[in-house]
Amino acid sequence: MESDGLHEILNPSEQLISKVSDHVSGTSIASTIEGVRPFLIEIQALVSSAAYGTPQRSSTGFDLRRLNMLLAVLEKRAGFKLVQKDVFLNIAGGLRISDPATDLAVICSILSSNLDLAINHKFCFAGEVGLTGEIRAVNRVEQRIAEAEKLGFKRIYIPAHNKSFDNSKFKIEIIKASRVEEVFKNIFGKNNR
Repeated sequence: MESDGLHEILNPSEQLISKVSDHVSGTSIASTIEGVRPFLIEIQALVSSAAYGTPQRSSTGFDLRRLNMLLAVLEKRAGFKLVQKDVFLNIAGGLRISDPATDLAVICSILSSNLDLAINHKFCFAGEVGLTGEIRAVNRVEQRIAEAEKLGFKRIYIPAHNKSFDNSKFKIEIIKASRVEEVFKNIFGKNNR
């Protein structure tokens, strides 16, 4: 809404992603589907030492129970000690997301903040995280990849179990992973920061 009335937003994904540099830890980009349209959204996380006895868990735009489940997976399956840390999560733009394919971006944001290592702002994620730490297949993966490519992203991380599409028609680098540890090593490894 502008002073002279309503104006069409040609690409909503561009409105939902901040234009900050890639030197800020705690942010990642998720490729999600709402209705029939793919969107790229920014996930923001802040992890800090608990100032009081009981660590806080706060989430805006993302289910708090799902956040707690993802934190338990990080603790048990990936070996990250977050039990004495406050964790704050925000979906930028005021959106409320229920797509489980945002899980991978959420845990990458959390680890980015915890390790204070920025994720390259040209990487994005689409993957549901299971209780054993596996990355489960997501629906309409080709649309998610196409949206990321259209917005100029260089790399997208997707589940290894999404096999029924032709990779060669995309210019974006597609990294397939079956477990969360594989993604962490690839992103936070010495050559990928």
